[in-house]
Amino acid sequence: MLKRILLLLFISGLTQAHAQTLKTDVLVIGGGASGVAAGIQAARSNVKTLIVEQGPWLGGSLTAGGNCIVEANRNLPSGIWGEFRAHVRKFYKNTPGFDTAINAALRFEPYTGAAILKRITDTVKHLTVKLNTPWTAIKKDGDEWNVSITENGKTVIVKARVVIDATETGDVAAMAGAKFNIGFDSKQSTGEWLAPEKALPQIQEITWIAILKDFGRAADRTIAKPAGYDPALYACLKGKDTKKMLADARLPNDKYMIKWGECANSYPVTIEQLEPQQRDDVYKKLRLNTLGLIYYLQTELGYKNLSLDFQEFPTADKLPYIPFIREARRAQGKITMVLDDIFKPYDRSSKLYRTSIGVGDASPGQHYPVGSNVPKIAYPPFPGYTIPMGAVIVKDIENLLVTEKALSVTHLVNASTFYPSVQMTLGQGAGVVAAFVAFYKTTTAKLDVRKVQDELLTYKGYLMPFIDIKPNDPYIRAIQQVGVTGMLKGVQKNDGKSTAVYFLPDSVVQTSEIKPVMLEIYTRSFIWFNKNKPGDVFTVGDLLSFISEMTLADPKTLELNMKKFWKARYKFNTDFNINKPITRREFTVLVNQYINPFARSVDITGKLVN
Repeated sequence: MLKRILLLLFISGLTQAHAQTLKTDVLVIGGGASGVAAGIQAARSNVKTLIVEQGPWLGGSLTAGGNCIVEANRNLPSGIWGEFRAHVRKFYKNTPGFDTAINAALRFEPYTGAAILKRITDTVKHLTVKLNTPWTAIKKDGDEWNVSITENGKTVIVKARVVIDATETGDVAAMAGAKFNIGFDSKQSTGEWLAPEKALPQIQEITWIAILKDFGRAADRTIAKPAGYDPALYACLKGKDTKKMLADARLPNDKYMIKWGECANSYPVTIEQLEPQQRDDVYKKLRLNTLGLIYYLQTELGYKNLSLDFQEFPTADKLPYIPFIREARRAQGKITMVLDDIFKPYDRSSKLYRTSIGVGDASPGQHYPVGSNVPKIAYPPFPGYTIPMGAVIVKDIENLLVTEKALSVTHLVNASTFYPSVQMTLGQGAGVVAAFVAFYKTTTAKLDVRKVQDELLTYKGYLMPFIDIKPNDPYIRAIQQVGVTGMLKGVQKNDGKSTAVYFLPDSVVQTSEIKPVMLEIYTRSFIWFNKNKPGDVFTVGDLLSFISEMTLADPKTLELNMKKFWKARYKFNTDFNINKPITRREFTVLVNQYINPFARSVDITGKLVN
């Protein structure tokens, strides 16, 4: 008996010893919006990167989930998100009916979106993408992660210094031992004024989207009646303006994205139902629910000409591969982002905006069953906001990052950050964080915030959500760098329906705004302010005097050079005059070049590091 046991152990050891092993610097598990952006960026930052995606497409809910009308971040074309958006717009620019307005919502066919992402990844050095590749296990081995994946029916061990969990439901972080929050947080735990008094473990509904095609008025493309079909489930649609709903859902090439709430194709779930062992049964019900909606549209509402496009998704029922998941479990990170980080970023004791690695402006949604006792949140219009670096770093687990719905935010913040275009922006930031850890062979406990942000800016990522500074602005980098120090703050403006954040480059600089941060950053600034006593409005002369004091430059030489370069080098559109109030653009450009406040290090909370 003992010999047989020893023999089995010996054979098992041989099998493990001969299992294929891959080494990479960064492993991204999940090829959704955040995962593909993270993988692209990490590889562009010159570290070996591997993306493993269990499905056949890149893009996650954007493509494989059919969520292909993207309204958020249309005015914030940051980095890889802006690159993807530009490719889509270029592809459809000659398609009849395609909206070419610069800030139009992005609309595309799912297959096209997936193909564009695949084409981008194919051009990136140091990046390998493995589709149709599930993962099965993760464990820490010294300073590396060992992750088991299945490729061609065989187990392969991937060794990586950094792992990014970009799955829709935080499965990787869960297996690695991360702690999570689920559903509504209590007001006491988060301090959010909109949070309920008591926590509630209710998550938002998920939707199985359908992509329908108009086959012409005379066509009858009615599908077979789905199993368990009950028309009563969709009866509320008879009171809706379905023509308008379809117009809002229009895609290029006579297609429609059907993502309707209430009694249509959204479905209430619990976090337990999203666990891997229950997921398949729940997903089967969701698919039938959406097929029932299509059948109802055709047989009860008269849209026989609208049906599933058999060329879009090669699935058995022609529905998208995956559902659109709005919320799952949220990891406990080094930092938890709360509502005040969006609405009052400059008024908090922590200055998390200084650690930004992504931006967003998605309007929060609330998708719960009709008649449920879930609190109805009266969200004010969301302004543009920053996502802090600490929200992607899992608490107490080194070199594990999270994105998607596992991001360390509150329930109320997740209602915006889950949005795919926000996640693509965030994913690029997470990719830089991972690349930093891998390149410097360090850990997530020893990040250099400013080096990460500098790399992100190099690849056209946004740190601040200024909608009035366009990507082609010659000083966008300077404005982003000075903006993220808080020396010049973004200004929130509400038009009654929405709120946006502006930099206002042509407005004049107020002394009261810049003085606190100057005093915080520059040790000799206290002496300068006491000696010079600038007025309410900062002037060109005030700034030149301050620069001279901080750099010990000769004042007269500095003034002569500034007069010479004012228009010739800096391309300012005003005349040089030391008595003139200085504009925010002029101030930013000169401060960034001569005294560079961005160079001052900050920690993960945004506090200045001496």
